[in-house]
Amino acid sequence: MTGAQTHIPARIPAEIPEPGLYIVATPIGNLADITLRAIAVLQGAALIACEDTRVTGKLLKHLGIKARLQRLDDHASPQVRARIIAEACDAPVVLVSDAGTPLISDPGYRLVREARDAGVNVVAVPGACAAIAGLAISGLPSDRFLFAGFLPVKDKAREEALAGLAGVAATLVFYETAPRLEKSLRAIATLWPGREVAVAREITKMHEECRSGTAAALADHYATHPPKGEIVLLIGPPTEEEAPVLDIDAMLRAALADAGPGKAAGQVAKASGIDRAVLYARALELKGE
Repeated sequence: MTGAQTHIPARIPAEIPEPGLYIVATPIGNLADITLRAIAVLQGAALIACEDTRVTGKLLKHLGIKARLQRLDDHASPQVRARIIAEACDAPVVLVSDAGTPLISDPGYRLVREARDAGVNVVAVPGACAAIAGLAISGLPSDRFLFAGFLPVKDKAREEALAGLAGVAATLVFYETAPRLEKSLRAIATLWPGREVAVAREITKMHEECRSGTAAALADHYATHPPKGEIVLLIGPPTEEEAPVLDIDAMLRAALADAGPGKAAGQVAKASGIDRAVLYARALELKGE
């Protein structure tokens, strides 16, 4: 964690939080982005569930807060989640991720869902979020956007994931790693050479930048200027010059009216050119709605 070492008050006057599960956003770089409410809730927490105790420990040390920490990542067992939820029934328990808003491409979904099912009060303590910050500075349309997490690592899966989003009339927002950025940009350039793309990286940190242009131009830039840090990758909505996009869900629903998921996926694959496996997975989702 880097950024301005702004003075943080030793203690924020506040009432002790009520029992429940508090979803607390933490800084994504600049430590001054912690909110006063977040500090108060962290100070009053009986337990803090976190992605990595070492990372959260550094933040708490900076804030002058001592707390019990419990590691909670994607591999946490049901028993660990059950213990956290049991404690949240009687005391304030906090969930944080390494940086930003928990659950946004970070662990926590199962815990929140199970806590709600158990009748635990789940409270949002909002703050920094890289996806929203990147969208805000990108200059791309923000009235409609789709956050799609990380693109797949393998080339074919990445291309299929992008193709599956071709018909979305909104700005697409992804997280990406520095070593994979150029490959993702090349894939976007092949699929949508005319769309405007933005790369926002090191948001709130000393070397923050947001660069926009075509995917090909950006790929060329980062090929000679290897990027560092955390990256938000944004793709503008379809342009008028693009060929009409297919409404894949509508095609699948029509096919499902007379066929099972497998046959429906085959029919739409033949008509659209999209991989049958991707369509089959989506057909199963539509069938279950």
